[in-house]
Amino acid sequence: MNARSEALDWLGANQRHLVAQFARLKVRLNARLAARAGGDGDEAAELAAALAAAEADCAEAERALPQPAASDTVARCFGLSAFERDVLLLAAGCEMDAELAALAAACAGAAGHGAPGHASFGLALAVLPDAHWSALAPAAPLRRWRLVEPADDAGIAQARLRIDERVLHYLAGIDTPDPRLAPLLRTLPAPALLAPRQAALAEEINALLIDAIEHDAAAPPCLQLAGADLAGQRDVAARAAHHLGLPVLALAAADLPTSAADRHALALLLEREALLAPCAWLVEVGEGDRAAALPFVERLRGCVFVAAREPLPLVRDNRRWAVELPEPTEQRALWCSALGALPANDAARERQLDAVASQFRLSAQTIAAVAAQAGPETDLWQACRALVRPRLDDLAQRVEPRAGWDDLVLPEAQRALLRQLLAHVRHRLRVHDDWGFAAKSARGLGVSALFAGESGTGKTMAAEVLARELGLDLYRIDLAAVVSKYIGETEKNLRRVFDAAEDGGAVLLFDEADALFGKRSEVKDSHDRYANIEVSYLLQRMEAYRGLAILTTNLKGALDPAFQRRLRFVVHFPFPDERQREAIWRSVLPDALPRAALDHRRLAQLHMAGGGIRNVALNAAFIAAERGEPLAMAHLVQAAHAEAGKRERPLADAETRGWV
Repeated sequence: MNARSEALDWLGANQRHLVAQFARLKVRLNARLAARAGGDGDEAAELAAALAAAEADCAEAERALPQPAASDTVARCFGLSAFERDVLLLAAGCEMDAELAALAAACAGAAGHGAPGHASFGLALAVLPDAHWSALAPAAPLRRWRLVEPADDAGIAQARLRIDERVLHYLAGIDTPDPRLAPLLRTLPAPALLAPRQAALAEEINALLIDAIEHDAAAPPCLQLAGADLAGQRDVAARAAHHLGLPVLALAAADLPTSAADRHALALLLEREALLAPCAWLVEVGEGDRAAALPFVERLRGCVFVAAREPLPLVRDNRRWAVELPEPTEQRALWCSALGALPANDAARERQLDAVASQFRLSAQTIAAVAAQAGPETDLWQACRALVRPRLDDLAQRVEPRAGWDDLVLPEAQRALLRQLLAHVRHRLRVHDDWGFAAKSARGLGVSALFAGESGTGKTMAAEVLARELGLDLYRIDLAAVVSKYIGETEKNLRRVFDAAEDGGAVLLFDEADALFGKRSEVKDSHDRYANIEVSYLLQRMEAYRGLAILTTNLKGALDPAFQRRLRFVVHFPFPDERQREAIWRSVLPDALPRAALDHRRLAQLHMAGGGIRNVALNAAFIAAERGEPLAMAHLVQAAHAEAGKRERPLADAETRGWV
């Protein structure tokens, strides 16, 4: 017999058992009416015989059940006494059985209340055996778990007992989740792919839960999963609970009610749901949700996981584990597993896997999703790049890297240093993991650089060249906008940027670094102390960042040498000499531009860096276009004076001598 047939057999047997219970209650209500009417001894004997027969029918229906009846399960889960169980059945019967509701109305009329047919606590006290007044106390199971609630329109004894809809359906054998919880919850699938460290962690948590069950613990400890891999936290929780046969239902702390009373009510509904349909809970806590999540998690009982970047400071018994993104070697193994065995001669695919594992920090869940849509011709690098891009788009300005090496005019020493920087990014997997440097120390594995030089000397263009060579997105973050006068806000802003960039390893360009850096001040007040903390936090995240992080400054001398030592590369962008300025002039004018005879040697006399030269060339092109003429030296001299005026630095005669 298959599971579906067994479920149908139980459903039918449970309904017969429920009908038998309702029949037993009808006999008791009839007995109550007879007693009110002053029936004779023969009628009483008939009712006693009918009650015995009804109870025998209940016993027979119970024996026919392949598994316990729903009413018995409810009584066991919530610790109901026999009387409390009958109160619940009476409330359900008045909703489901018209004859029983009519008898309840008749009993109420006979007692002089004249109420419509519904269950009341006074009726239950009068009709049901082993009655006790404490059954309807707020702390007793019926009301504590909100199985029934007295209406507010009458005294406690005569008020209508309203059975909760979820419980009513459960008694009838319909086990569907509480509809009030459905918008808040989602069921986590069992992970198809899991990094070895995370799989071992799931086994450890599973063993802890089994131990708690075997020792009849009232509640297992709260299981806190912290770290950068939020998807991995879900997978670990799902794998650990899956071995116990428990589905994991995730709840976002951002969706919690704002009032304490509503949060308490929600926690109670969740606990009740877990008793009716055993499950584990995963509360996902974002950075701004910790204040609301903390009291809620303290209150919630059952098998509770918490997923957050930092663990909550709980008072209740809890255990903590770090769930970080898989290391590059683990990611490569995950890619191989997700994509299947590679052909023995597919060296190109091997190189591609090395590249994506080294550059991107993806969860096993993300790798599985990309691999599921990948074909033999899929460019995994571009697929990963497109996948992780949206997280940063709202936090920083994406710069399309168009410049190449030919556009970058720098002395050979600086160009060589930039090529060396590229090598550090490209070969991290081999040097750090295959050659063992990461095992020696986890510090300083990120590639960080400082680009220092006057405005317009090519710092941003160099970042473009590097991003284009690496096939990565370039994001510009204005540190002047990130720095806040409020204590702790700068650190929070930086955390958001790095957290969003963590998966994709994009090239991060922090402009105007001197807005945050500068000579480290002596600590005179709390603001000085926090300013130093913010600098240290930025450098710490840069050192740990798997991508390339670049700081730019116009004032290298203002930076504390202690900070500079924590950067792997420091590249000085000198003001271009005359030969370099001539090269910039030749590269900045596009081939399609109509032009008259231009003297690039004389143009190089203009004492401007590359950024200024580009502005002059573009402005001169617009002047020529307006006049309908090809670009000539006259247009350039006019544009040069305009650029100098913008900077409030008049041109010397020698700079434009001989231009026209």
